Amino acid sequence: MKVTIEDWSAVATWVWDLADPNDLCGICQNQFDGVCGSCKTPRGGDECPLLFGECSHVFHMHCILKWLEGDAKDLCPMCKRKWSAATASAYQADLAAKAEAEGAGLVQAQGGQQQGQQQQQQQ
Repeated sequence: MKVTIEDWSAVATWVWDLADPNDLCGICQNQFDGVCGSCKTPRGGDECPLLFGECSHVFHMHCILKWLEGDAKDLCPMCKRKWSAATASAYQADLAAKAEAEGAGLVQAQGGQQQGQQQQQQQ
């Protein structure tokens, strides 16, 4: 049997690489893969990028810029620390370190359970 493909449409999806993919912008309360209320285009992504703060909070770029232009006195709307933008790679490194620390705790806990099971089997 020979099959011929007459038409093919590639479909791709993307998501922001965040600690919680279901997280919301703390200012507009919209999902990060959507757009903020200030955007005129419904596409999101490059049209409505995210800004990562040194304090580990993330916002739509338009939301945080509008916030900082107001009476916010350059403070993060979530933790009230001085807002300073971090690079995405610094944010990702911080997430990786937290995940590694949590994973190490899980491995230790699992190792302790395994040792306890081995001791019970020996008795």
